[in-house]
Amino acid sequence: MSDPLAKLIEFAGRPRILVVGDLMLDRYVWGEVARISPEGPIPVLEVASEESRPGGAGNVVAALAHLGARPTVCGVVGGDKEGVDLLKQLRARASVRGVLRLPERPTTVKTRYIGCVQSARRGIQHVLRVDRETRRPIAPEVEKKLLAAVEKMIPAHEAVVLSDYDKGVLTERILQRAAAVARRHGIPVVTDPKVGRPYGVYRGATVMTPNRYETQIATGIAPRDDASARRAARKLLDLAGLDYALVTLDRDGMYLLGRDRPGLRIPTRPKEVFDVTGAGDMVVSVLALLLACGASMKDAAMLANVAAGIEVTKIGAAPVSRDEILSDLLTGSSQARKVCTVEGAAALAAECRRRNGKVVWTNGCFDILHIGHYEYLRFARQQGDMLIVGLNSDDSVRRLKGPSRPITGESERARLLSALEVVDAIVVFDEDTPTSAIRAIKPDVLVKGGDYKSEEEVVGWEVVKAYGGRIVLAPLVEGVSTTNIVKRVLEVYGKK
Repeated sequence: MSDPLAKLIEFAGRPRILVVGDLMLDRYVWGEVARISPEGPIPVLEVASEESRPGGAGNVVAALAHLGARPTVCGVVGGDKEGVDLLKQLRARASVRGVLRLPERPTTVKTRYIGCVQSARRGIQHVLRVDRETRRPIAPEVEKKLLAAVEKMIPAHEAVVLSDYDKGVLTERILQRAAAVARRHGIPVVTDPKVGRPYGVYRGATVMTPNRYETQIATGIAPRDDASARRAARKLLDLAGLDYALVTLDRDGMYLLGRDRPGLRIPTRPKEVFDVTGAGDMVVSVLALLLACGASMKDAAMLANVAAGIEVTKIGAAPVSRDEILSDLLTGSSQARKVCTVEGAAALAAECRRRNGKVVWTNGCFDILHIGHYEYLRFARQQGDMLIVGLNSDDSVRRLKGPSRPITGESERARLLSALEVVDAIVVFDEDTPTSAIRAIKPDVLVKGGDYKSEEEVVGWEVVKAYGGRIVLAPLVEGVSTTNIVKRVLEVYGKK
């Protein structure tokens, strides 16, 4: 199963996808909880950092851009400073020619306060969410302008996403006209419905992706097993005139049903769930990407299921890359998943920092893995919460150590490093130095062996120091090295 899917996601193109829906600004306030307020039985959040990201339909835009698509966005933002921030972030990811600024309407802002256990950097918990929004439908003249933009843009795209958060942008007229125009041009429409709306307003969409609760509310059928999921999905097809219904079932995966096609339950692999925020948007994004590239609904749904499983291991609505999906598909092996590109490692590092963790980087040849290597890596891992190892490629080692090295190839060396519990990720680099990888990953701590006399001798020290990181020199196991091991082997076997 994994090989065809891996090729599908790896070689998917860069389709143009139109996203229409409710744009929001997601704010995250991160901090530590060390005490209870003396004023009442509530935790005190000591703020450490803050960030903002596109939310709602904007999160779909961000996810699509991260997956390599070329999104265009249609929606509204307010005339406030939050609208300026949101528009700036969207412009960095997509074409925003379909976004209207409405001075009289506030930008929807969701602020999440997230705390963790002091010093341990564990026990991450959403403490509170504060919403500032209006849910009234957009004015008729705004609806007319937005609808004209949507109808004009649809033919220039390979897929359309209707992202409904019930904030007043996706009126019934916009939903049905967008679906009708797209269908007339043979363009797939993926819609993520909002609970409580009559599902007839989505009539004409290609596929709808409600979750378990939304499905039960809409159909009156609780999808607890395959039989009930099939009945519920069948009712969704009829209610909304869909080609396919894809019901997301959290820990039970997904259930896909098409007209005149047998149903399919897509299981999910067990994962440690940190946060379900953004999982639905991730499903919609991958579906749209693959359908735009001509994939079958079955294959698109299976890859969307993989992506959603990765998304729930992240904090907040954070994008998932093709590299991450590919890694997850590789035989299900935790060792295989550790080897990633620089971009994949940078995403892992960013996620670690979102959880208030520290990222450690070290690099080397690690030719003929020995106890000295292990103790060195164990020490490095103790300096933070994630250890990323840069591994010199075979060509890089030859340039560094001569034509007789390495003794073991880069794939073998990577697999051996992957087997070590202390190693979280591995990046194979072909350059003479790992400076470019260090710049991309931005580790908090750079570790090198104690055979260096000063921090300034360590490659990349100035990069890490520039943004406030630190350099740590690790103690070495005396007398243990690949060179010494090779000498001993030659001494023993050279006598025979």
